[in-house]
Amino acid sequence: MSEPEKELVHLTINQIPVAVPKGTKILQAAAKIHIDIPHLCFHEDQRIKAHCRLCSVEVTGRRRLYAACSTECWEGMEVHTDTPIVRSTQVAILELMLANHNRDCLSCPRNQNCDLQHLVSRFNIQRSALPSIVKDTGRIVTNPAIVREPDKCIRCGRCIRACKDVQGIAALTYAHRSDDIVVTTAYDQPMEATDCVLCGQCSLVCPTGAIVERDRTQSVLRALQDPHKHVIVQTAPAVRVALGDAFGLGAGAIATGQMVTALKLLGFDKVFDTNFGADLTIMEEGYEFLDRLQHGGTLPMLTSCCPAWVTYMEKEYGACLAHLSTAKSPMGMFGAVAKTSYAEAAGIPREDIVTVAIMPCTAKKAEAARPELGRGGRQDIDYVLTTRELIKLIKYVGLTFHDLPETPFDSPLGEATGAGAIFGATGGVMEAALRTVVERATGKPLQEIEFSAVRGMEGIREATVDIGSRTVRVAVCHTLRNAAKLMAAVRSGTSPYDFIEVMACPGGCAGGGGQPLGTTRAITKERIASLYAIDRSLPHRKSHENPVIQKLYERDLGAPLSPKAHDLLHTTYHEIPPACTF
Repeated sequence: MSEPEKELVHLTINQIPVAVPKGTKILQAAAKIHIDIPHLCFHEDQRIKAHCRLCSVEVTGRRRLYAACSTECWEGMEVHTDTPIVRSTQVAILELMLANHNRDCLSCPRNQNCDLQHLVSRFNIQRSALPSIVKDTGRIVTNPAIVREPDKCIRCGRCIRACKDVQGIAALTYAHRSDDIVVTTAYDQPMEATDCVLCGQCSLVCPTGAIVERDRTQSVLRALQDPHKHVIVQTAPAVRVALGDAFGLGAGAIATGQMVTALKLLGFDKVFDTNFGADLTIMEEGYEFLDRLQHGGTLPMLTSCCPAWVTYMEKEYGACLAHLSTAKSPMGMFGAVAKTSYAEAAGIPREDIVTVAIMPCTAKKAEAARPELGRGGRQDIDYVLTTRELIKLIKYVGLTFHDLPETPFDSPLGEATGAGAIFGATGGVMEAALRTVVERATGKPLQEIEFSAVRGMEGIREATVDIGSRTVRVAVCHTLRNAAKLMAAVRSGTSPYDFIEVMACPGGCAGGGGQPLGTTRAITKERIASLYAIDRSLPHRKSHENPVIQKLYERDLGAPLSPKAHDLLHTTYHEIPPACTF
């Protein structure tokens, strides 16, 4: 039934009449008439929790206050959001939170971008009437990706829901009771010692600075200021369609040219495109799939671009690691080429090149630290910054982003195809691979280049594709909860698929854990649409048509899957023992 056909209920909110479909919550009805009821535990992509009660409202004729996030509207309802009892209740809740909250706002990573801070300002709470009872637990910094500050946690439960409901992992949970209740890991273990895959979805929904990415902006600034270093940067496809969120360009705005200009003004010697690495990944991964298909290799083959997914495999499905493609991620391949072929062509010693990757992902920080992604004791990727960290850098140097002129990527590692661009969307890796695999297998140009069956935001999608004389079945999924459904069949040997793409974050990298705060599935859809628009706008839309990729193989690599290509562009995986043993 379409929305206009749904039964409507009529009510007033602050004496303003509004009609909404039956089942609509008060919070949603108020938003329809531009009334923002304060809230903290509510998140539009999560199931309702009604923990914080900050969204309490008064209803005429009822003695108690109602939580606007969980209460459905009814016919004739009269809601009031601004009465003395409502305001005093909301102020009291905020003051209770402040009493148990570390208030070092000026040095907090979320300063001026904190939901609690905004609400305290909105209610003009200049000084809490309650004494501080905060327990100074300090920052927990034990891995390259995620930092926790428990004394800034307001116990809203958003991170718990993201970990459990989205990823199906439940690395975070509540512990203790009453005023001692905390959000923590099982037995207070470091996050990386649990089932956590460092995807960062918890940091994306946290309303305060309790969970944030490990910031490396100062390290990058020091490298940029070192006259003896040649600092290059690569930018992932999903960054260019999310960066504008922070600068008023609107959800999904394509800000590629302004982003390149900003990076140039920050002082990077060369600004390159991770999409180049994506094209290279498709060459290796696509040929690997064909090789497995034709020579009885392990099937289904699983994509390996998403580091959170790879970690999940290593932790949960160690016996199935042979199914993972050995191809490095686009970031990893780019780093390998930058520290070898590019260094040689530019005449710059490898040790003088600093490689920075701008990623929509926190797990990429952990990926860069893997010893397999380096050689001679040096990492191929020196620093990984999230989209959020790039926003900080742009603001730090005072750039008026929306007024910046557009600048193209530098050559040669800035040349990419449309296939590389769609890597940022769930289903994009599969579609990019099929464009190359089908043409290489058949020797004929594709009549239809777009594989719409693998596009969309459904949790699991599947398609049947003719590759030469063989029909193959492929599947695409996003979030690890959905991946577990596919892996049950892989583990039992009953999977009907030949090729499976998995992205850990909702919508793929467009909804990554390092994207701008406020990212929702609706915003992620806008970004995905922009990635496909970028694909359609480019002269080359198949990875094997990238002229720079072709020259790289002719000059340095020989052919996909060659010994040199394997040494430079492929990797290995290792089973990680279970987090808890009893």
